[in-house]
Amino acid sequence: MFAGNPPLRVGMELSYPPFEMICPDGSPCGVSVDIANALGKFLDREVIIQNTSFIGLIPSLKNESIDAIISSITITDSRKQAIAFSQPYLKTGLCLLVSAKSDLKDINDANAPNRTIVVKSGTSGEVYALKHLTEAVVHVLDKEAMCVLEVIQGKADAFIYDQMSVFTNWQKNPKTTRAILTPFQIEEWGIGINKNNPTLLNETNKFITEFRNANGFEQLTEKFFLQQRAAFAEQNIKLFL
Repeated sequence: MFAGNPPLRVGMELSYPPFEMICPDGSPCGVSVDIANALGKFLDREVIIQNTSFIGLIPSLKNESIDAIISSITITDSRKQAIAFSQPYLKTGLCLLVSAKSDLKDINDANAPNRTIVVKSGTSGEVYALKHLTEAVVHVLDKEAMCVLEVIQGKADAFIYDQMSVFTNWQKNPKTTRAILTPFQIEEWGIGINKNNPTLLNETNKFITEFRNANGFEQLTEKFFLQQRAAFAEQNIKLFL
């Protein structure tokens, strides 16, 4: 098995359910873990998941501590200067988790001196807020849970994050939050590869194409997102895998 090939070391931050998380038995699990294992099978390489803080993923890839990033990472021009990306495997959008105590209506309403917006460090939400919400108070926090808590307690008007996570956090806190799921910025996620490894990049792109053609992403949707797919359809929002 694995034909003597070296392990595939995949970096991800295991604190982002249902994409990257730790199961009750202590093992990594989630959408990205399933994708990583499918990629390993395609490459005939054992997969080793390395739990790494999100802001540490790109440095770890550049110094070759890991071989790939599969961690809900958005493809951006700035990140492309540091690492290579596979073809996109998922499309999503930034939206808002809003405090029930706030009268905020949309992202345009967020750019005002009386608004406090929270974002997670190192994310595209942080980049968006610092660029576009110049009138608002923007707090950058290290963890998703910290951002959500600020919204729940009414200390922040809203948290900028991806649609699926906003939906999940709203479902967990329906009395203290509300979700504005319509995206104001569309994004694509890819698998990060070291620029010095074009062979792995090419093989990863082949994998994504074959996995999609074999309905692999549809199967992940069935496994992880049945409830979300129905809720998104009610708002005429297409699920993204």
